[in-house]
This record gives sequence, structure tokens and C-alpha cells, in this order.
Amino acid sequence: MALLSVTLGIAAVGNVAAQEAPPVPVTSPEARGVAQAVTAAELADWGRERRDAGALVMAARLLAEVPMRQVGPEAAVMTPESLLAEASALAPDNAALQDAIARLRDPALRGVHSSTFGAGPVFTARSLKARESWVFQVEARGNEVLRIAAIGDGDTNIDLTVTEPSGRVVCQDRLGDHYPVCTISPQYRGTMRIDIVNRGDIWTKVQVLSN
Repeated sequence: MALLSVTLGIAAVGNVAAQEAPPVPVTSPEARGVAQAVTAAELADWGRERRDAGALVMAARLLAEVPMRQVGPEAAVMTPESLLAEASALAPDNAALQDAIARLRDPALRGVHSSTFGAGPVFTARSLKARESWVFQVEARGNEVLRIAAIGDGDTNIDLTVTEPSGRVVCQDRLGDHYPVCTISPQYRGTMRIDIVNRGDIWTKVQVLSN
């Protein structure tokens, strides 16, 4: 009887622990789209450093798969077309590459007709003066991954900070690059403060993506 009681007690503790375990945050298709856009930015930067036109073409292909929903009047910092233009300028005498770029520019292939990234992330763009900060808020959904990325035009370093309503900083990306990203998993719905800072001595344009 004593052994049975101990066994039942352990089972009860296990049940309580199972009930108290927080749910696994859901990663939406739009959040995955933000991640792929950041991958495209990283690949494009790698290609620029090495003057590798093929890398820029691949970055354009990655970005072209992600539909974007624009908020605000300013155009995007990085688009498939802008990446293809960079690739073309790097290798003007490479006939095979120029042919591939021309085919990717074909209107029949442009645009995303169906996507695994849902409606696609929301983006807004803004020009920032040297050392200027851009502060805004986003509404986070509970138990859903929130992914925010800031993609600069490459002239300066960009910092990104996400702060909870309580004032607690939940994510900072100060790695010294121009494409910081933060991924958080809030348990409850709430308003998050987003701080974007241009750390450079010259103006830059920043494109912010979020799901």
C-alpha cells in the first residue's frame, strides 16, 4: 500500500508539471518569411564583399519567394530587382549570367502567385540621419513567435532593440552589421517597443520587416 501511494504521488506530480508546461510558440508562415528575407540580405552582403554576382542572383531568388505587404510611402531598401541590377553590374560580360538575370526579370516570373509564407511579412522603410533613432510599437500575439528584422542599405551599422511593456529588454542585436534581427516568443498578447538606431556618421535607409 505504501509503494502504491508513492507511485500515485509521483504520477500526480507529473500530471501537474505537464499541465503547467507552457505551450510551444507557433511560428507563423510570415515569421518564416522574415527569416528568409534576412538570409537573402546576408547572402547579398557576402556576394558584395566577394564581388560574386551569382550570390546576388541567388539572394534575389530567395527574396522573390517572399511576398511583402508595404506600410508607408517609402520604397523597399532591398528588392529582387535591385539585387539583380547589382548582379548584372558585377558581371556585364558574363553572357550566361546575364541570360539568367533576364529570365528572372521576365514579368511572367515576377510576383508571388502562391506562397508557403502566407500573406507575407509587413514592411515599412524610413531614412535615418546619422545617429538617429526610430521608435515605434508592434502588437505581439501570445504564444506566437514574433520576428522583427531591420535591413539597412549597407552604408552604416544598424542596432535593434525590443522592449516589453514593463520596460524589460527582451532582445538586442548590436552585432555591428546592417541587418539585425530579433526573435521572441511572448506568452501573452502585448505591445512591444521597437528601437532602431543608425550607428553611422551618415544617413541611411532602413527597411523593417515583421510578421
